[in-house]
Amino acid sequence: MQGFSELHGSRQIIDFAMADSIMSKAATMEIPINSNGDTGTLPEDDSLEQDLQQVMVSGPNLNETSIVSGGYGGPAGGIIPTSSIKGPAIHFNPEYLDRRRVPASGPGSSNHNTSNSAEEVSRGVAVEKLDSVKKWGINTYKCTKQMFSERFGRGSRTVDLELEAQIDVLRDTKNKYENILRLATALTSHFQSMVQTQQALGDTFTDLSQKSPELQDEFGYNAETQKLLCKNGEALLSAINFFVSSVNTLVNKTMEDTLMTIKHYENARLEFDAYRSDLEELSLGPRDAATMVRIEMAQHDYQIHRDKYERLRSDVTIKLKFLEENKVKVMHKQLLLFHNAISAYFAGNQQQLEQTLIQFNVKLKPPGSDKPSWLEEQ
Repeated sequence: MQGFSELHGSRQIIDFAMADSIMSKAATMEIPINSNGDTGTLPEDDSLEQDLQQVMVSGPNLNETSIVSGGYGGPAGGIIPTSSIKGPAIHFNPEYLDRRRVPASGPGSSNHNTSNSAEEVSRGVAVEKLDSVKKWGINTYKCTKQMFSERFGRGSRTVDLELEAQIDVLRDTKNKYENILRLATALTSHFQSMVQTQQALGDTFTDLSQKSPELQDEFGYNAETQKLLCKNGEALLSAINFFVSSVNTLVNKTMEDTLMTIKHYENARLEFDAYRSDLEELSLGPRDAATMVRIEMAQHDYQIHRDKYERLRSDVTIKLKFLEENKVKVMHKQLLLFHNAISAYFAGNQQQLEQTLIQFNVKLKPPGSDKPSWLEEQ
């Protein structure tokens, strides 16, 4: 009976020591408190919950008048009344455990899934951009290598002699037409200054004819002559401006569009030769398994760039043909207009000049009509 009492006392001592350890752990733990005084969700693991549950099951009941014996420096008999034990009380709160458990599905779970999907999308975009940069780098390296090989005479290039000749003719024609456009623009500027001077001179003659009775007829004749020349000059200016506008459209829009297609064609030709040279180099090497895989990939890239090159070559051929037809049609009309207008003006044939404007649907524009108004300049 005495041994059983000692065994029971030892178990109570161990349980009380365990409770004291947990109480010290709880005392040093930070517990967040919200504005209502409730404890928030704790980030610790479930070990504290397990310890608390174990104490609730196997720990001593401090409200009973049982005894705890030995080891605490109590009275001589080792009996300490439970009413004399001072310390924090342990209260089991099941809602605390519920607050710590996050449900498997809920707002938190949906947010987590949304963030994961967003990360996957951003990761996919990053990988796609990286692949694009990688392909661009490889393509740039191959084309640069091919360009230097051609320049130093070590590499071969694909040449379409007939097409290259047509391209050279187009570039030379564009340079000459640009010179015509530059000279015609200068002629317009100078002639417009002359017309404005004639107009000012006619206004001055008119004013003097009214203020000089002794020279009224002479000033009046000269005023009428200058006004007539100014009127014919405005008609010629309208014809020249129409000529300049048409040539500018032909040179800076139609020809430029064809030259842009030619530029794409030349880039495609360089890429095609670069991948062709790469395939030829691989075909001359050993035929092991790894090389065969590389040859197959090179053959695939070669076929892609060959199709692109042939498609752009066909586009350039078609555009050159239509450009030549359009150039002949436009310039035939514009050169005839320019010739008839200049001839009629300097021959003093006002009627022929007016008929020329009507024939080519040229609207008469007085000097300075193309300038913006003072409201548009504000």
